[in-house]
Amino acid sequence: MATLAASSSLLSCLLVLFLSSVSAVTDDKQVYIVYMGSLSSRADYTPTSDHMNILQEVTGESSIEGRLVRSYKRSFNGFAARLTESERERVAKMVGVVSVFPNKKLQLQTTTSWDFMGLKEGIKTKRNPTVESDTIIGVIDSGITPESQSFSDKGFGPPPQKWKGVCSGGKNFTCNNKLIGARDYTSEGTRDMDGHGTHTASTAAGNAVVDASFFGIGNGTVRGGVPASRVAAYKVCTPTGCSSEALLSAFDDAIADGVDLITISIGDKTASMFQNDPIAIGAFHAMAKGVLTVNSAGNSGPKPISVSGVAPWILTVAASTTNRGFVTKVVLGNGKTLVGKSVNAYEMKGKDYPLVYGKSAASSACDAESAGLCELSCVDKSRVKGKILVCGGPGGLKIVESVGAVGLIYRTPKPDVAFIHPLPAAGLLTEDFESLVSYLESTDSPQAIVLKTEAIFNRTSPVIASFSSRGPNTIAVDILKPDITAPGVEILAAYSPAGEPSQDDTRHVKYSVLSGTSMSCPHVAGVAAYVKTFNPKWSPSMIQSAIMTTAWPVNATGTGIASTEFAYGSGHVDPIAASNPGLVYELDKSDHIAFLCGMNYTSQVLKVISGETVTCSEAKKILPRNLNYPSMSAKLSGSGTTFTVTFNRTLTNVGTPNSTYTSKVVAGHGSKLDVKITPSVLSFKTVNEKQSFTVTVTGSNLDSEVPSSANLIWSDGTHNVRSPIVVYTSDY
Repeated sequence: MATLAASSSLLSCLLVLFLSSVSAVTDDKQVYIVYMGSLSSRADYTPTSDHMNILQEVTGESSIEGRLVRSYKRSFNGFAARLTESERERVAKMVGVVSVFPNKKLQLQTTTSWDFMGLKEGIKTKRNPTVESDTIIGVIDSGITPESQSFSDKGFGPPPQKWKGVCSGGKNFTCNNKLIGARDYTSEGTRDMDGHGTHTASTAAGNAVVDASFFGIGNGTVRGGVPASRVAAYKVCTPTGCSSEALLSAFDDAIADGVDLITISIGDKTASMFQNDPIAIGAFHAMAKGVLTVNSAGNSGPKPISVSGVAPWILTVAASTTNRGFVTKVVLGNGKTLVGKSVNAYEMKGKDYPLVYGKSAASSACDAESAGLCELSCVDKSRVKGKILVCGGPGGLKIVESVGAVGLIYRTPKPDVAFIHPLPAAGLLTEDFESLVSYLESTDSPQAIVLKTEAIFNRTSPVIASFSSRGPNTIAVDILKPDITAPGVEILAAYSPAGEPSQDDTRHVKYSVLSGTSMSCPHVAGVAAYVKTFNPKWSPSMIQSAIMTTAWPVNATGTGIASTEFAYGSGHVDPIAASNPGLVYELDKSDHIAFLCGMNYTSQVLKVISGETVTCSEAKKILPRNLNYPSMSAKLSGSGTTFTVTFNRTLTNVGTPNSTYTSKVVAGHGSKLDVKITPSVLSFKTVNEKQSFTVTVTGSNLDSEVPSSANLIWSDGTHNVRSPIVVYTSDY
């Protein structure tokens, strides 16, 4: 019985996290949550009817309008209702009721991502504010909003003496002791007219701002990873794109200005040869001057070989979920509730609106199938005006306002992410969408209401976002990319009031919700700055290694390469562990030159990348797989033969003197790999001492569907230095 009671209590706590905040409305009634355990397996059981019957019996009222607040009927059974104290007591004694407890107004922190990663605001002992204040993050993006509270300089002293930049933001633009620099390469001024640059900058280094939200959604404290650090904004993007020349100019200036690291949430749909990639070229120069570049992996997933930013001197970031998500419910006229995805701040004021399926409103210009997808010019405006439009795909977003609809419900191709729309909208999974269509086709006057978005607790996080670009790396096939994953789904951060929260949106906001590897990139930039505050003299490769080798393992979800290291690299970033990794894989400019020589680049190409004349002698060449990288990867020519692959690596002790690390290999997925580490134990007498080892991987008959993998872990009992080992045969 004690176990059952504990289980009930836990479920009650979890249930609270799933519920939206609902206020008591009248007199002595308040909202209670009636938890009824698992859903009944009876085929004839209808949860909502059962909930209504219970309420009618308890209240003695035939009409329970205004009483039933929510019915929970998809994952568990229960309801929320407005009850008096005596009614609550009667409900609690009824058969089938597990527990009854008062509803709470939950205040989820806006940037739950930082708490989710373990970098909580209250961890004062894990901050180095003096060094953090001397840390400068260069943000190459669409500009910045200088008036945002996220960049207020209240409490800040003058910029660090190393700062050599300028405030050249243009008309009506002022820097301060937080936002210490601004440069424009677009002739528009550095002011952010889009919102993207403001969002990324505040995610990395924004001040803590209380009571921030998107129209009440996600209300709480919004903050960056290193709130005490400084920001310099470099505007290279306009609505038409980001030019290569502007990017290179921004890198050039940022390095010279004295930034400590660069975050750039910009990239192509696929990877380019290093010599044709302005980010790779700019980042090489940054690396040579001790500046780490953090870059977004891209939003072309889950397709394979879609990752951009694949140079080993760049820290490439995938996107994953946090333990908070947003859902938008659709309540049909028959009382059934469907759970969709969107960020909907609109209130439809409890009124049901008529529903119309696109194919039922087909214009003479199109067939019913095209109209069902709400393609352009396919829907008759006179049949849609004043109604909620239902579409078989996201195409309805392009026409919904022009045809006069008051809302939109559509089948979403991105079921794991919520987007903002300029009117009430919800994207449904296929099963729920088919349920909606069934209701439409079986009802003479179908109606529905789209409710305001609720925050829920994601127990399965972190999960890699479907949009996050995947490997393998087609430019340097023996370098695993992306490197790391971080929160990039439904992130609320500062925004530009000059921008639109969504296309054709007339609202203006100071904080907004965005999703993409653009959002995960500044999270890792913030972590890199955080790590640097504890280790100011560390090189870019040491910071990169610390972040990669201390990452959380990510549990594979789904099938195929989309759920392997080609999706998440070394794992999910862990800021606290990264600040004290124990050992690091160290690289410098000469190592990267040797790597490029090993890829048989000509002196001419090397000059394009490095800016120097380099002759690749045999002494300078290394096999790309032997670059001293924190992960290990090798592409083989065939899957049916026996193979042996070796990786040579060197570790630097950045922990404590007189430490001994023992190796352990943990199996991954795909075909089984036989991994031998020589030597299997490394002993370090001093800090900064280096020790080398060899990894020999043997096997046969590789899985042709997914890469084969294992994890090498060096442990001294305190630190666990983990490196993924990936062997594969094709580009999938």
